This record gives sequence, C-alpha cells and structure tokens, in this order.
Amino acid sequence: MSKHDESRRKFLVGAAVGAGTVATGGLPADALAQAQTAAVTPAPATAHDHEHAAEGALRAFFNQDDAATIEAFAERLMPGAAGKPGARDANVINYIDLALAGAYSDQQDFYRRGLAALDQYCRTTYNKSFVELSPAQQDEVITALEAGKAAGFTYPSAAAFFNTMRTHTIEGMFADPVYGGNKDFAGWRLVGFPGAQPMFTTADMQSREAFTRSPMAGLQAKVTR
Repeated sequence: MSKHDESRRKFLVGAAVGAGTVATGGLPADALAQAQTAAVTPAPATAHDHEHAAEGALRAFFNQDDAATIEAFAERLMPGAAGKPGARDANVINYIDLALAGAYSDQQDFYRRGLAALDQYCRTTYNKSFVELSPAQQDEVITALEAGKAAGFTYPSAAAFFNTMRTHTIEGMFADPVYGGNKDFAGWRLVGFPGAQPMFTTADMQSREAFTRSPMAGLQAKVTR
C-alpha cells in the first residue's frame, strides 16, 4: 500500500469514528434521519441480497457498469491491503446499491447524473472509463472532483459527488452489516469494534484495557438465520 493510500485509509477511519458510526453499530445520524423521512424504507439485507452481490447478478438499483464504477471509486477511497480490508472487501457497493433502492431513493437522480458526468470527464480527459484507468489516474480524477476542478459537472457538482461518495463509503464500511455492507465485520475488525456480544465477563467489565474480542454478531444475525 502506498503512503497516499494509507493516508486516505487513516482519514476515512478517523472520520467514521468521529461521526459515531462504529459506536452506534448502525447508520450515522444523517443516514438515520434520511431513513426516517424517506418515502421508501429499505428492508434489511438478507443472505439472498449478499449472494446476488457476490455473483455480480442484477442489483437493486445500479446496472453492472455503474456498479463497477462505484465499486472502483469506493476502493480508491478506502483501499484494501494485506491484512487490511478495503471497500471491496466490505462489499460497500452492496450497501450503496441497497440504500439507493430504499432510504436513499431520493438520491437516485443525483447518482445517475453524477455517474454520467464522471464517465464523460474520464473519457474526455483520458479517453477511457473510470474503471479502465490505472489506480494513479483514478486518484487524479478523485482529486479533481474533491477540488471541484473536474469539468462537465452541473448537478451534482463535482465536489458534491465526491463528498457523497466518501460519506456513503464510510457508511458502507462501518455501519452494521444488516444494511448490506461491512461484510464479515470487515470495518469493525479494522477499528477493533466488537459489535454485539452475547455476554461480558466480570473480568471484561473490570478491565481497563481495550476490549479486543472479535465481533460476534450484528443486527444481521436476526435476518440471516
């Protein structure tokens, strides 16, 4: 992993912890608020949902090309490395896809237009789609988006598209797996969050050391049995 990748990873992990995602074990406050006011409330992700995501079958919202772009984009925001899961390992694409088919359905047009502008920018600048670019070129595109310097974006703006993707990547990495991401507790394991535990021993309760037991269960345990 390059220093650039490691720096990005540390930033996103810090942002997730600061937002309270890990502490709540669910969607961050802004996501919960949207879930409560959205016209359609998402059903928890089931084993069937995860199976489809793993096989690359039809998704709830994205077509395969858009899903590949989102997956590649999220992976550059949260790159994986040996022993350190990234966005692809955590199945962040599945989280975003299910959210856009449910609680975030009001952002469907935002994503459609943003992805179209992103594709046009990449083809104009590099004569390739985003997924065809090298990791270094993908980082250049993302940097241009963050700085609002990527041409061709109107609604959403380049910066708004970047910020939304960053937020949703963090959510997909660290929210409870019931929402479709954080596969195998990848995000929780990364930051040492134990998730729901069936019991805590007296020694656990009295210890002043960081709790290090592996995650045992999330809300998804109720829907995948």
